[in-house]
Amino acid sequence: MDPSGTCPHAVNARLLSDGAVARVLLPGEVEGVAVLGHEALKEFLAHPHVAKDARHFAALREGAIPDGWPLKTFATVQGMTTADGADHRRLRSLVSKAFTVGRVEELRPRIEALTSSLLDGLEKAALAGDGVVDLRRHFALPLPMGVICELLGVDPEHHDRLHRLSNQVVATDIGPAEALAANRELVEVLGTVAATRAENPRDDLVSALIAAREADGDRLGEHELIGTLMLMVIAGHETTLNLITNAVRALCTHRDQLDSVRSGEADWSDVVEETLRWDSPVSYFPFRYPTRDLVVDGTPIPKGTPVLAGYSAAGRDPEAHGPDADRFDVTRRSGTRHLSLGHGAHYCLGAPLARAEGVAALAQLFGRFPDLELAVPDTGLPRHASFVGNSVRELPVRLRGLTG
Repeated sequence: MDPSGTCPHAVNARLLSDGAVARVLLPGEVEGVAVLGHEALKEFLAHPHVAKDARHFAALREGAIPDGWPLKTFATVQGMTTADGADHRRLRSLVSKAFTVGRVEELRPRIEALTSSLLDGLEKAALAGDGVVDLRRHFALPLPMGVICELLGVDPEHHDRLHRLSNQVVATDIGPAEALAANRELVEVLGTVAATRAENPRDDLVSALIAAREADGDRLGEHELIGTLMLMVIAGHETTLNLITNAVRALCTHRDQLDSVRSGEADWSDVVEETLRWDSPVSYFPFRYPTRDLVVDGTPIPKGTPVLAGYSAAGRDPEAHGPDADRFDVTRRSGTRHLSLGHGAHYCLGAPLARAEGVAALAQLFGRFPDLELAVPDTGLPRHASFVGNSVRELPVRLRGLTG
């Protein structure tokens, strides 16, 4: 796996041509497997003999994974992403009410208002310069970060620092010392957030989680609380940040698809779903482990192997999405649901929120700046330094029609 996180799609196509499952070498020469094909991944994600708990990770259990390994947090953080069975259901139930469709509908006016306010700031930033502005920094990032932090109860002074640390935690090209330092600092910041809410509880998710822990001490341990907050912050903004960024890039380089939305042939929800399929915000997500030797699509996967879920590959699998799977088409009606938000017991809890933020962002952005265009060629944009996240590090755009 390329730790620098180059665009995955050419590599995915080559791997898929050889089969739905591939043996891969992870950083530090750790042997693993990536499940790439849509049907194989769907089967694997819901397989009864596949676990998320790192006690099933053979190399980690045997002491072959050093501290500072760039992917270690994905395996060892305590929370719902590394829990199975009753533990997973317990942890998920503590936060699930905050992400229901009904709760997201209640949040929609706030999402719309924040989107509008950020577009004001985007326009001011463009006018202050030459009309070119980094849409990722000024819009795609602060929207999901603002929403998830408001939901959790994280004060604004922590937002920038949490994003910087989140970015380091999900990076796969980071050195051991940097990885350890980023994790320690992130735990420290989240500990400060938890302590603040413990002293001054409010109507937010962090306060509710602390109350649940104090009311019934075995419901949520201290490490589980911090691990849950880490998951909520990282997954609650990094993935939607990439979704919005990738959607804008796709529309700017496929103007005919933008015309399909404007003509009513498709809507903004269609754009969100096609972006999730065609350019998944997450490329390869760590980890799952077979609890016994498995054979998936004819390929043996030994017990205890760390397995990556290849969401970006599955989204362009021609076996599932047809011979034009690599074409961005917002009018696509293939009937095959993408897997970019997961499948099975660990299906993305924040899916309704991510979709609502994506629709609000795109509708208002292109409603206000219909002639928005990329300020540099798409192929020249610097990539995310990770094979986990799938996007670019910056998105300079030109807002046409502005007057100072």
